[in-house]
Amino acid sequence: MAITIVCAVVPVSPAAAHQPVLLDSGDTSPRKGPLLRDGTVSYAVRAGVAKGQDRGFRVALKQGDRLAVQLLILDRPPANALASSALPEVTLIDPDGKRTVLPISERTTFYEPYSKQTYLYLSRLERPAKAGTYGVLIRGRSATPIDATIAVGYREVPGRVIE
Repeated sequence: MAITIVCAVVPVSPAAAHQPVLLDSGDTSPRKGPLLRDGTVSYAVRAGVAKGQDRGFRVALKQGDRLAVQLLILDRPPANALASSALPEVTLIDPDGKRTVLPISERTTFYEPYSKQTYLYLSRLERPAKAGTYGVLIRGRSATPIDATIAVGYREVPGRVIE
């Protein structure tokens, strides 16, 4: 008998940050990770990964929705000093199974006032969504554990996460 756990999400005001979702050592693939029920809702999925470690989650979108995904890291050592090839790799798997690796193509500073943290945008992807469930796989590529944040969505409204 399968048990579904639904996490309560506290309503946020429009000025609030992305709703946090923390991945742990049990979330080793998109299938084993949580499901974000509405991928237009603004989430900040956080995962600490080192070389040989994977974390994953899923995002549900409808036809006509906009897919918006960004990869960020904190702008502090050791992560901000690593070569792009040592930073976490994020692969987006669309509902048809097509894989897209988010290219690390920038290091743009972003100050997040809610957490009072400075981040670096490493990659941003935005395009029309296909209807269905997307998988997101985060793979560590450095011996040093790196905290990656995958921002999903764009609407600052309450959302549901299914573990």
